[in-house]
Amino acid sequence: MVFLFLLSATFLTTLSPISGSTVYDHNTDSCLPDGIQATSIVSTQAAKSGKVVTVTVAQKLKSLGGRCRKGKLVDARGTEIRFYQLVGCWGNPPDDYQEQLERQTKELARLRKRYRVIEMTCDSSGEDRFRVAPPPG
Repeated sequence: MVFLFLLSATFLTTLSPISGSTVYDHNTDSCLPDGIQATSIVSTQAAKSGKVVTVTVAQKLKSLGGRCRKGKLVDARGTEIRFYQLVGCWGNPPDDYQEQLERQTKELARLRKRYRVIEMTCDSSGEDRFRVAPPPG
């Protein structure tokens, strides 16, 4: 089953700060959806030093210029932000894993048409060994 945590921002590749966004606005915490906290992990990456570098929701929102406007979380351009909990970190993939990944791909494409989507990693440990890539498009 695909877990959606809706209400926030962009692709994992855009981690550079948006102009004017130098301080995290803690007021955005009130606009975070249930199950998402400022300290929740958005992505992880193994560094050359062997340590795992993590990006939190707070860091991601800061880079997007995220703020709470009229009860909704928006980026610097005013586009509503949504969170999406990725699937694919199975130790032993379920029988329908390909269908789950296809549904995820379609849902992400649909959401990206209207929102900034923050894709929440399914593996906050930073170990890629259990991640399953989506089927070729």
